[in-house]
Amino acid sequence: MPEILIASCPPVGHIAPLLNVARGLVARGDRVTVLSSARHADKVRAVGAEPRALPRSADYDDSAFDAELPGRAETSGIARINFDVEHIFVRPLPHQFSALRDLLADNHFDAIIADAFFLGMLPLLLDEAVKRPPILAYSTTPLFLSSRDTAPSGPGIRPMSGPVGRLRNRALRGLTQNVLLRPSHRSANRMLATMGLPKLPVFLLDAAVLADRVIAPTIPEFDYHRSDLPSHVRFVGAVSPLPCEDFLAPPWWNQLLRNRPVVHVTQGTIDNADLTKLVEPTIEALADEDVTVVVSTGGRPTSQIAIPLPANTFVAEYVPHDVLLPIVDVMVTNGGFGAVQRALSDGVPLVVAGQTEDKPEVAARVAHAGVGIDLRTGTPSVAAIRSAVTDVLGDPSFGENARRLQQAYACRDAIADIAALVDEMVDEAAAGRALRLV
Repeated sequence: MPEILIASCPPVGHIAPLLNVARGLVARGDRVTVLSSARHADKVRAVGAEPRALPRSADYDDSAFDAELPGRAETSGIARINFDVEHIFVRPLPHQFSALRDLLADNHFDAIIADAFFLGMLPLLLDEAVKRPPILAYSTTPLFLSSRDTAPSGPGIRPMSGPVGRLRNRALRGLTQNVLLRPSHRSANRMLATMGLPKLPVFLLDAAVLADRVIAPTIPEFDYHRSDLPSHVRFVGAVSPLPCEDFLAPPWWNQLLRNRPVVHVTQGTIDNADLTKLVEPTIEALADEDVTVVVSTGGRPTSQIAIPLPANTFVAEYVPHDVLLPIVDVMVTNGGFGAVQRALSDGVPLVVAGQTEDKPEVAARVAHAGVGIDLRTGTPSVAAIRSAVTDVLGDPSFGENARRLQQAYACRDAIADIAALVDEMVDEAAAGRALRLV
């Protein structure tokens, strides 16, 4: 069986799905090494893989970005995006590459699965003289690939069809790449130049296409159609966590089985420090509605909810989604890519209020697929939430479309498809070596 190296940036949203991939590969007999933050070592061992720590210069605590990165708190909008790309993804590049190079020098790997934002893989892809195993770039976000059929990724602009749409997309792409995000792209090229490497042949956010394969952990039905999608991009379906085996139902669990709609609200496990953004407004919005509200604080103490809990609201730090979502009628979320796909895998329509990272893109896809409502803000009003939840519950098309996507997700086995891609790349590499020996 192959020996696989998985390389991931430290944030939980990046490493968590790749740990599920590692678990699946180990289960079929592969030997897997995971290069990421030292603080994930125990989780890596728990899935049966061998942890390797990034150097401190390439490691960071994503729960304390503002403290670790002076000046970040004073930025917002485009300035925040440029700041984050340069400091969180570009600056670690040479240190990530150094760790990769050391691992490759001392070990044999048949393939590398790299987080698409793990830019330390770029020197391996840009230097044709370097001998390397096949590299598969794993997108931890909706696909951030330029296309004539889509607007630039980031702000959550939905597609517009026809010649006018393509003209709009070309204009926005030029503005984004040549003006708005030019600082990010130039910072990457400056870093590569200091390493004696050529400039990127594509825009920085398209760099994943330089890999031998691009893994898109979603379904085509939940992404935009691109007539110019590169042929080596492969949709594999959602990578979901293993089912929970030790769920202990809270005392209020039977209340969810009453004959009225269940609404689940969560801010995920990362952007949940301020529950006034979405959790508390949702509690207030639905306090007098004929629904049951289930709140998950994503691991935060439930005491952080500073408002009184109505009689129809129940709170827990964490409720396994594989247990909860089958009885949920609407999920209100800030738009984490994994959580949204997990809901759709159970046919649950959504109300999404996301403003940071890739969340506007996730929210826009929810609206585009007709599986929910995009509130187009990260801090919606009580009235907006109430109206959106009422609309989703009252319009059967949202549930019908969500169940349509549920069927599409059910037709995929993401881990099996990724394993097949690894085998495909290993076989191609072996065939290439054999040809060179002839």
